[in-house]
Parts: sequence; structure tokens; C-alpha cells
Amino acid sequence: MRSAGLITSLRAVAVAGALLLVPAQAVAAAPAAPAGPVEARTEVSISAVDLDGPAISTVKVTVRNAGPDRMRSLKVSFAGPVGWAVQPSLRTVDGSLAKGAAAETEFRIQVPELRPGFMVRTFTATATYTGGDGKGSATGTRSERTGVPLANLAAAYNGVAITDETNTAPGDFDGEGNSFSAQKLAAVGLTPGASVDALGARLTWPDVAAGTKDNVASAGQAITLEGAGSKLVFLGSGVTSGATGSATVHYKDGTSVQGSFGFPNWSFDPATAHGATLVKSTDGRNRPSGYGNAGIAYRVFAHSITIDPAKQIDFVVLPSNGNLHIFDMAIAP
Repeated sequence: MRSAGLITSLRAVAVAGALLLVPAQAVAAAPAAPAGPVEARTEVSISAVDLDGPAISTVKVTVRNAGPDRMRSLKVSFAGPVGWAVQPSLRTVDGSLAKGAAAETEFRIQVPELRPGFMVRTFTATATYTGGDGKGSATGTRSERTGVPLANLAAAYNGVAITDETNTAPGDFDGEGNSFSAQKLAAVGLTPGASVDALGARLTWPDVAAGTKDNVASAGQAITLEGAGSKLVFLGSGVTSGATGSATVHYKDGTSVQGSFGFPNWSFDPATAHGATLVKSTDGRNRPSGYGNAGIAYRVFAHSITIDPAKQIDFVVLPSNGNLHIFDMAIAP
């Protein structure tokens, strides 16, 4: 499976290949539909991918006709990460699929040598067709990971956002040596380990001493998070007016969803910028020379992304934007 000869042979694999049509009666019955009309959608699923390369891995893509009409002219394409060779890249399914019937296609993908560290690989399959649900196309994705994400958000802390007014030197929330005042945060209830209720979630203020690492400047870190709910809520604040990005929630079933959010600049931006919600406002800030800027508000916000309440979360990949500073994240029912 891992010889150079096999990798070379991949390039010679013919586009034509065996296709397995699964009769409608062989497909497990769908669960009872909830009350009210539910729109039928074509289902595209991808089998697990062996990432222990270098190797040639076989991947199966299944398309199920969930629509009311017979599905015809079905074509299935498959793609892995950029640069990964796939043979064939497109398959055509002969015949047609009755409602509830499925077609299984096979692709072969060249998997490179496994790299150390944590990585997420995403695979995508797209079906095009006529009939069926009438949509004309449907896409399925699957994410596979290697390595281990960080155990929790605290393990990703990489900056000091909070300092004591008697020792402001360690702080650097904004890249200019400024930070939140621990005394002013305490005055509005943000003490180490304090509970913070926001957007339906119960979050926790960093339970660390002032002047030590207490937040994550978001840079695509993968963080373990278990549970299920309807929203993932982030507690934090922004630097500049461009503190926005997309987080990716990976579920235990191998699927994932992305959601965008942002925080206003910790001062001066409108409190609702990027759709955020103001949580707390403090008076002034700590500068390298000591406490200052009294009378100006420096703020903490909450924002959320929508997640699937029917799926268990495995881990979260934070946005790749260091202007987003995150103190905590939690799941809301």
C-alpha cells in the first residue's frame, strides 16, 4: 500500500469503476418526521479516510435520493486537501435512483506522509443530478484529524490582558503595552474564576493571577470542547475595528460547521459592532506607566455562532485573527 509503485499506479487508474446501487428496500428506514412539513434533501456522505500515509486510501461516497422524484443523470465528484491526488475526480452513475435508494461510489486518494502535531483534513463530495429533490446538486463534507487538540482554552492562553494597578508592566492586550485594570474589573464583578452569564451560556472569567497569561489571541488554535447545544458563546474583546473571524466546530461524527463572529475594539467602537453584546464596561485602563485614561470605557463582550443541538462537539478551531482576544467559550442550550 505504501510503495512508490502503488503511488505511480494511482495515476493510471481508469475513470470508470464499479458502482453499487442499493435498492430502496435495502436502505434503513428514515426516522419519523416531526410534525409539520420537512423539506427532503439529497444526502451525501463520505466514509472514514485512512490518514496513515504515505498510502493510497480508498474512500466511499454514498448519495441517497431523499426527494420525491426519481433521480437521474447522477454524477459524483470528490476532493481532498489542496495538492492531494484523487482518481478519478468524477464518476457517473448509470440508470436512476428511486426515492430512498442510494448509490455508492469509490475513489482512491494519495495520502502524504503523516506530519507531527495537530491537523484537520477536510474532504468534500458533490453530487449533481436531475429530479430527486429538485435542487440539482448536494454536497457533503468530512473532517479527519491527526494529533491531539489542546485540552482546554486555558492551555492556549498566550497573552496578558489583565494587570494590577501596582504592577502594569506585564500587560500587553493591544500590542502597545496596555491592559485591563484588575481593580476596575473587580468593581464590575469580573474577579478570577467569576461566573459570567451571557447569551444563554454560563462562562468563567480567567481564574489566574493578574499579570499572568489570561486570554487567547486567536490564531487558529484547536481546543477540546465537549457537549451539545444550540449556540457556542465566546467571551472576549477586540483590538482595532477588524476583530472578526470564523470559528469551526468539529462534531464527534466527523462533520463540522463554521460560524463568523467579532468583537468591537475594547474602546471607542460602538458596543454592538459586528453584532456583539456588551457584557461589562470598566473605567480606564492600565498603561506601561500605570493606571490612566479614567473616564473612558474599556469593555468586554459576548458573541455566538449557531451549532447543531443534535450533535456532540469534539473540538473547536478558533479564527485566525490575533485581533480577537478570547477569555472563555461555552455552550448554550
